[in-house]
Amino acid sequence: MKFTLKDYQEEAVDDVLRTLERASTAWKRDGAETSVALTAPTGAGKTVMAAAVIEALFYGSEKFDIDPDVGAVVLWFSDDPNLNDQTRTRLMDASEKFTSSDLVAIEPPFAKAKLDPGRVYFLNTQKLSKSSKLTRGHVEDGSQLALPGAPDLQGYTIWETIANTVADEDLTLYLVLDEAHRGFNTRTSSDKTTIVRRLVQGHAGYPPIPIVWGISATIDRFDTAMQEADASKDRRAFPPVMVDPNRVQESGLVKDVVSLNIPNEAGNFDTTLVKLAAQKLASSTERWAAYSKDQGLTETVVPLLVLQTPNTPAPDEIGRALDTIAEVLPGLYGGNVAHVFGDHTRQHFGQWDVSWIEPQRVQETPDVRVLVAKDAISTGWDCPRAEVMVSFRPAKDKTHITQLLGRMVRSPLARRVPGDEALNAVECILPFFDRTTAGQVVRYLTGQLEEMPGTAATKKILLEGRELRPNLAIPAAVWSVWDKLPTQTLPKRGARPVKRLVALAQALAMDSVQSSALSDAEREMHLILDTYATRYGNLLDQQIDEVWRVDMQEISGTSTSDKLTYREFSMRADDRAIRSAFEDAKKAFGADIAQSYVNHLAGDDDDGDDGLRDAYVHASALATIKEVREKVDQEATELVDSWFAQHRVAIKALSDVRQQDYEDIRAMATDPQRGELGRPRSRMEDYKVLEDNEQLAVAPLVSMHIMSDTDGMFPMSSLNRWEQQVVNAELARPGAVGWYRNPPRPAVDALGVAYRDAQGNWRTMHPDFVFFHEVGGEVRASIVDPHGTHLDDAVTKLKALAEFARSFGGEFHRVEALAQVGSKMRVLDMTNPAVQEAVLHESRSAIGFYESDLAVDYNV
Repeated sequence: MKFTLKDYQEEAVDDVLRTLERASTAWKRDGAETSVALTAPTGAGKTVMAAAVIEALFYGSEKFDIDPDVGAVVLWFSDDPNLNDQTRTRLMDASEKFTSSDLVAIEPPFAKAKLDPGRVYFLNTQKLSKSSKLTRGHVEDGSQLALPGAPDLQGYTIWETIANTVADEDLTLYLVLDEAHRGFNTRTSSDKTTIVRRLVQGHAGYPPIPIVWGISATIDRFDTAMQEADASKDRRAFPPVMVDPNRVQESGLVKDVVSLNIPNEAGNFDTTLVKLAAQKLASSTERWAAYSKDQGLTETVVPLLVLQTPNTPAPDEIGRALDTIAEVLPGLYGGNVAHVFGDHTRQHFGQWDVSWIEPQRVQETPDVRVLVAKDAISTGWDCPRAEVMVSFRPAKDKTHITQLLGRMVRSPLARRVPGDEALNAVECILPFFDRTTAGQVVRYLTGQLEEMPGTAATKKILLEGRELRPNLAIPAAVWSVWDKLPTQTLPKRGARPVKRLVALAQALAMDSVQSSALSDAEREMHLILDTYATRYGNLLDQQIDEVWRVDMQEISGTSTSDKLTYREFSMRADDRAIRSAFEDAKKAFGADIAQSYVNHLAGDDDDGDDGLRDAYVHASALATIKEVREKVDQEATELVDSWFAQHRVAIKALSDVRQQDYEDIRAMATDPQRGELGRPRSRMEDYKVLEDNEQLAVAPLVSMHIMSDTDGMFPMSSLNRWEQQVVNAELARPGAVGWYRNPPRPAVDALGVAYRDAQGNWRTMHPDFVFFHEVGGEVRASIVDPHGTHLDDAVTKLKALAEFARSFGGEFHRVEALAQVGSKMRVLDMTNPAVQEAVLHESRSAIGFYESDLAVDYNV
């Protein structure tokens, strides 16, 4: 793959591959028809995950430990040929192995008896309709053809081609049913339902496709599609592979902040708000240009402004809006404006002559700075550079706003900009929305809309968002303490220490931090392997004999007897058997170290093929010794830790994208690792709060937050009543010099605590607050985490904080968990060994811990 998969993407790809492997076995062994579902929210990278699965299916994968399915054929089906074209392009962009000839859009004439293995074929509803040239001459009910002959210039109908492919025992046909790109108001056509049913269930004597792989935004979509298509209910459904929306939000692939700017009362269209949108576009453009220059990016993000119109727009009104935008952006001309109306002709908006553009081309056409749209763009395309939207739609059309946001949520760099929420945000100007509707939109975006990734806990929805910068009133000593605070990375499934070492060595060499890192790593690993080869010499000799010996069994019988004769014997391994054994060494030591160790053993003394063969056998045998594998892993981990400590300052001086690569390498471990906490650069906070009656009110302000407005104030809009009480109580304590509202998602400026959830999966919790107080003449940091006892994960997170305090408590003044118990606030001091021991090992409810003698009253 050209792209490095996010953790959740790797896990999903691995799970899909395992499930498809089971589905293939069920088909080949039992003739069982099956279905597999991959569901993930908008922005999760479903096409990238699909590319990784198909690439591994066709070519095999060391990463996913899977052999190629040499007979695999993929048939990709969606509603729309434009979506297929977009998917084809994305698959090509994502994979380093696909060629243009591997990804085939089926067009007439298509004269093939059956589909070729190792190919992805694209079909859509229209291509399988009765009027399509691909199906002409085909009769749906299995009766005699009304018209003789096959489709024009074709030897087979597409249905015959598919049937022949299914019938070939050397081929395995996988149908990808793309249900991911459908808008909220899209109604499944009867044609589409009928055609999918024919593919899934078979018809007119043609067989069903054996394996259906559904890709969808929600499991309900795929379930509905399969219920409509599989009327016989004979198809076996494997458990779905489901991507957690919160992990998508945490990954940085989607924007963190949605800022809604809504007038105080409903009114007629106001060019003032269009001017505001243009100003935000100008500001975003300058910010991205500055960031790109600072980071040395070769391509600058060019932000886009989207004008959303009613279904029957007034051209002159749109023209006045474009005139207003041009006043703010004086260089704007007709070529910078495009539309995506259903009418694909040029449109005249006042004095503006605006051409049509395919929605999927907007992202790759940076000359387009303003896009005029209705609601047709809610399906199938995305535009990460769309950062500002102004909607002319009436207040009742909140659904259309959320549809459009679905196209705008992806991050332009496919990663979070560290510490800068302004560059991780999308701005929405809604002149036709009143306060009540604003409340409905906020509630819609924070959990009630299935297509929008994340929840209220991870995505920030702002009603009057303003940018905050580092507070100039905060003492430098606070920042010095901040720079040394511990945070934790999440372990990575399937991580191997030697691969982590090699990845770090390659990164250090590429950045000229330690140019000889790769050769240094190889030398260290060779020394360790040589040392343990000597220490376990006798065992190694036995394992070498095992590699050389291939055990065989001969089974024979005669026509005069119904008994079989078994004879066991051994043969000397040939080159193919030795190479197979060496695969285990590559898994144990990593491909780079394993191969370099073979070269090290073979040396410069050329004994011909025999010397090299002996080296492969030696390395393969060494990999079978458990103690050696464990020692190699230990030494690799220690060397990685040493290099991270040695080069900490140099790594901090690198660009954001390179620093993120190092953090990803740091996380390539089987246990949580101490990470580096970065400084926040920009913060977006809401200066309005939504009250219970869905009316807006001014947010209360407080001082001493390390991020503030120009007056040194921070709005407490994101805090509930007792969280505000905690802030006020902590700032009233003697020596208070600063505080920080910790973001609720993994980010460079978010302090994270790794823990296992109830299912055993690694997750990160983010304590609510870090407070800074001067204690005994020095600034000390304290974690204070209010958390509801009624939540399902309350005890799990208490244990996580206790474990964190046991490891890092000495670096904090206090580590405290708080909860409201009756009329009082109670606190558990996690730096207290007795509290740690009880929370980690006693079986109590969360409320039980707070009501016990382990807790004390918290003075507010």
